[in-house]
Amino acid sequence: MNIKIKKILSKKNKTKIICLTSYSKNISEILDKHTDIILVGDSLGSVLYSFDTTKKVSLNMIIEHSKSVRQGVKKSLMVVDMPFNTYRNKREALKNAKKIIKYSKADAVKLEGGKKIIDIVKYLRKNKINVMGHLGILPQSHKGKFRYKGKTVSERKKLVTDARLLQRSGVFSIVLECIETKLAKKITQNLKIPTIGIGSSVNCDGQVLVTDDLIGLNLTKIKFVKSYQNIRKHIKLAIKNFSRDVKKNKYPSKKYSY
Repeated sequence: MNIKIKKILSKKNKTKIICLTSYSKNISEILDKHTDIILVGDSLGSVLYSFDTTKKVSLNMIIEHSKSVRQGVKKSLMVVDMPFNTYRNKREALKNAKKIIKYSKADAVKLEGGKKIIDIVKYLRKNKINVMGHLGILPQSHKGKFRYKGKTVSERKKLVTDARLLQRSGVFSIVLECIETKLAKKITQNLKIPTIGIGSSVNCDGQVLVTDDLIGLNLTKIKFVKSYQNIRKHIKLAIKNFSRDVKKNKYPSKKYSY
């Protein structure tokens, strides 16, 4: 087993797991000193390309971003989302997972879904591919109005069952997206593997956010997003100062000239 994955597993019920997204070397280099997991998420579709759905993110697109991210990752576990329609069956999933890992040197891939992807996960694990699961809101298949998961009895039962099935199939952790607080706690307590929450309360073993949301670069009004910095303000100030110096012939000064 990957030594980084062993480290993630050892944090269960002990230390909170920190996971953030990255789509480039410069960001991953900064994150790597402070995170346990760096996720190259298909969220890059909406964050970088203004796609209205993650379904538009292609395999080649996520591989190219992953190759850049890898350049900045030394310590953290690097996980890459498998895009929509790249794991419709187990052979397709293995072919594409191998391609992601070959070109990006990722440590693991992430798949969305429960019972219907169990055989695929088992097949990937049989072929030595490390897999992270994802339950709750599933962006690749979500339709209609946004709402959290776990409102009905049947929904709660299904999520609990799916989490157990994923654990048995060999995933090393599961992302729980927008799952009701008490249910997230129950799922987390029922599992031996860690859960990584996003909009699923403090009861998970760790938390993940889109870095661009966290630093205030991507403007969003999603309830679970907390912006810890207004990086746009700092970028605007830098550009303003550069523009001022250029117009006043202060840049480039002798110090910055040959």
